[in-house]
Amino acid sequence: MVRKKLINLIKKSIKNLQKEGVFPKFDILEIQIEHPEKRIYGDYATSVALKIGKILKKKPMETAENLKSQILNLKPDLLKNIEAVRPGFINFFLSDKYLQEQVGKILKEKEKFGELKIGRKKKVQVEFISANPTGPLTLGNGRGGFCGDVLANVLTKTGYKVEREYYINDVGEQIKKLGHSVIGDPEGVYKGKYIDNLRGKIKGNNPYEVGQKAAKIILKEMIKPSVKKMGIKFDVWFSEKSLEKNKEIDKALKLLKKKKFTYEKDGALWFKSSKFGDDKDRVLVRSNNEKTYFASDISYLKNKFKRKFNYIIYFWGADHYGYVNRIKAAAEALGYKKEQVKIIIMQMVKLFKGGKEIRMSKRTGTYVVLDELIDEVGLDAARFFFLERNPESHLNFDLSLAKEQSEKNPVYYVQYAHARICSIMRKLKVKSLKLKIKNQDLKLLSHPSELALIKQLIRFPEIIEDTTKDYQVQRIPQYAVELASVFHRFYRDCKVIVEDDDLKKARISLIKATKIVLKNTLDLMGISAPEKM
Repeated sequence: MVRKKLINLIKKSIKNLQKEGVFPKFDILEIQIEHPEKRIYGDYATSVALKIGKILKKKPMETAENLKSQILNLKPDLLKNIEAVRPGFINFFLSDKYLQEQVGKILKEKEKFGELKIGRKKKVQVEFISANPTGPLTLGNGRGGFCGDVLANVLTKTGYKVEREYYINDVGEQIKKLGHSVIGDPEGVYKGKYIDNLRGKIKGNNPYEVGQKAAKIILKEMIKPSVKKMGIKFDVWFSEKSLEKNKEIDKALKLLKKKKFTYEKDGALWFKSSKFGDDKDRVLVRSNNEKTYFASDISYLKNKFKRKFNYIIYFWGADHYGYVNRIKAAAEALGYKKEQVKIIIMQMVKLFKGGKEIRMSKRTGTYVVLDELIDEVGLDAARFFFLERNPESHLNFDLSLAKEQSEKNPVYYVQYAHARICSIMRKLKVKSLKLKIKNQDLKLLSHPSELALIKQLIRFPEIIEDTTKDYQVQRIPQYAVELASVFHRFYRDCKVIVEDDDLKKARISLIKATKIVLKNTLDLMGISAPEKM
């Protein structure tokens, strides 16, 4: 990656300057490389001279000039120019030769382009959706489902050994309430046609037993088919009942007691979660001897770590925000690091059509069923629209735009770029132009639109790396739109099928490389790459 090369150049330059006595000895701090918003400021830039200047008590511009000169002395082939600009930024401009060579690299690596070795085969569990088996999956479940699935794809591409898990909350109060709902008791809270259907299938008067039977049917006939329709494959469906069956909750409580992280108060058993950064202590066992959900959560967390995961990632709804500190506290109390537990909070989703919020469920009047949305807009559009916003921000799903077959629809716009390349390749075959693109002269790719496209292509590994570090999966659809936009500009400015055979071969190489990166990007999102539209 360019960023890594630039960071290495800067580090080497600092060390050389220290050897020469220009810089005193100091520990090299973290070096940030960014993409300037305006082209005049280069392809990449760094503010490292501003930070070093403070350490050296020198003017940042003097530090920037020192670094610039030293980097130029190293004669890096990837750069054609370096600028030191006020107040102390260093701007880097990539060489045409380096960019041209990257086309060949992409063609060689194909679907492996963008793969990184960050994970080093460390085990990561991504747990997502995990909706209670009390009804169909809703619009809100779609967001966590698609984001969790795509993050798992990204982590796999960067060398982690990833396992997808769905946690089935098949015990507790919500199951009893489901039973009451099916029986028709006033204590029931779940409504809709599916409840009426369950009433016809299940006999009995015991709310909990009826709820258990209903939950099994909902999981088998509603949730699992919806997950399949979403294009998601879970490695593990983990039943909460197994924690009780194997006495894992009791074992977890016993361990916390042994570590002296519990105490009794008002007849209840409490966890000293405030000792580990939570805002207050939490009840584990109530005075009536009933275990809390949190006690079950701790035993489940213990079970995850027992399975040798290096990192555990949860996708939770907005109503679980208050659980973040307590689950991290539990991890530390169990003997693990808080950093090993990552929690992503998913904000609310609203559905809009023609600028107005709508409720499109045919089964209830209270929520949107995910199956209906996918049937309405298609899986590709559903995935893209759920992914394109930061998970921690509210999402307004524009139904009208998702259904539109035009360049206004971002997923259509991206897929059309892929289909357009396939169309060009078909035209070449129709004209019987059997071109061997092994010895093409990539130096002919010198038009600004050609170089701009290559610059966008080589950002793909950076997008993967950044997403692996901060889990912001919206970066991927945003990159896809930017790449499609740069490709469409190239197509406008540079005719591919030209009389000059060498130039034609070079441009065919470029569009083939673009096709590879577009396909890799769409694959990460679980979205199809159509050859015709």
